Amino acid sequence: MEIPASMFGISHLVSWIVLTPIIGLVIVAFLRHAEVIRWVTLGVTLLALGLTLGLWANFDYTAGGIQFVDRMPFPGGFFQYKVGVDGISLPLVFLTTFIIPLCVLVSWRIENIKAFMMLILLVELAVTGVFTAMDAFLFLIFWEIAMIPMYFVIAFWGGLKRTQAAIKFLLFSAVGSLLLGLGIEALHHFGGDTFDMQALARVTYAPNIQFWLFLPLFLGFAIKVPMLFVHGWIADAHGEAPAVGHVILSGLLLKMGAYGLIRFCLSILPEATAAFAPYLMWLSVLAILYGGMLAMAQSTIKRFIAYSSVAHLGFITLGIFGLNQEAIQGAVFQMVSHGMTMGTLFLAAGMLYDRTHNPMVNAYGGLYQVMPRFTALLTIFVMASIGLPGTGSFIGEFIILVGTSYHSYILVLFALIGVVVGAVYMLWMFQRLVLGPVTPYVATLPDLTRREMVAVIPMAVVVLAIGVYPNVLLNVIHTSVTTLAQNFAQVQPLPIVALFIAP
Repeated sequence: MEIPASMFGISHLVSWIVLTPIIGLVIVAFLRHAEVIRWVTLGVTLLALGLTLGLWANFDYTAGGIQFVDRMPFPGGFFQYKVGVDGISLPLVFLTTFIIPLCVLVSWRIENIKAFMMLILLVELAVTGVFTAMDAFLFLIFWEIAMIPMYFVIAFWGGLKRTQAAIKFLLFSAVGSLLLGLGIEALHHFGGDTFDMQALARVTYAPNIQFWLFLPLFLGFAIKVPMLFVHGWIADAHGEAPAVGHVILSGLLLKMGAYGLIRFCLSILPEATAAFAPYLMWLSVLAILYGGMLAMAQSTIKRFIAYSSVAHLGFITLGIFGLNQEAIQGAVFQMVSHGMTMGTLFLAAGMLYDRTHNPMVNAYGGLYQVMPRFTALLTIFVMASIGLPGTGSFIGEFIILVGTSYHSYILVLFALIGVVVGAVYMLWMFQRLVLGPVTPYVATLPDLTRREMVAVIPMAVVVLAIGVYPNVLLNVIHTSVTTLAQNFAQVQPLPIVALFIAP
């Protein structure tokens, strides 16, 4: 079911959310004074957030289809501008428009402010476009745009090895984009010469065709998540990115891959997804354990958090390929929670690095004596990362494990071992940074400024709010996920060998 954009008396609201950043980017391009650039960028991003809150307030929780649809054919009819939201994409649009203004605040005093703010606005345009596009070719355009600003953010504002990290990010992203483009073109060819994602989801594909459609799409999205064995770029990217780059990368860009798995693999290719799902669930559990063990072996803060993020992303993909209502709902919930939690942990690491320019965990100690405000907020997000009850991560992981239990209690057991490992390495990091004697690097550090507090506290509020009252998010997600999961109740999983055999 598709609900038009004019419903509820609001016209083109999704389009305004997508296009507001590009309007702001054009305005900023003509500005000269740094202070004016900062305030205009902040105003534009807050306007996008306000529009998203209006979208949320008028969203029909009982409808499982796409709502607030805008469409316009492009000249030649090759593809169309078609955008909209459902209960899966709306929370991610909110996550994007919520995080971006906070990124502006954190980067208030960064060098080359004009170029940086234009890149921030370009990121917001691309990511909101990915989460709202209902045309596969339009989705690909926004996907490609999102790669550009992140490359420049790492290459020009990153650490000592920023050039190598940026090139590695670009190469992995380019391979993923190439595979994604190949899969989308194949969908267009076998799906009746259309890029409309809703029309593609109604096409019945032969099993062997589904395999060759599924493979490039899955690999393209898996690189962006990143899933195990294609995660080689994430530690270097996070190790060299500036503080805001961490938030954008972990909080937003990684979610594009997970969202793509749901929107393309699960929605359009259910038989192939069901055939591969058991193996991908085991791969996800392996990522939870392997990421945790790699995190424990790290000596630098950023790489430590990067590998812990791989472990947490394993929970998201475990939920996605659980293919039932609880598992998928938990995965979408966890995407929002992970974006807030890990994004802020990376931000905290960036704040420390900006103050000391020392990335080593052992260089710090006794932060609670010198930076009490920083310590209080770090405690909240460390506990959220562990999955302490009362935080969003606890709700997301619990629902994912409930959905996983329908498949295998052994999978649940190994995932729970991963939770214990996660608690060990996060508490180890917390002890090294916060407790113990004050080290020379810490003795003269300034605590969080008011601007930094304004940027971080809203994330803490959201993480705690969805942990204490998860229905504020689950109510939005529920109906769309239920509609998606019903498709798999009717799917008969095929042996993978059947996907190679022509009908």
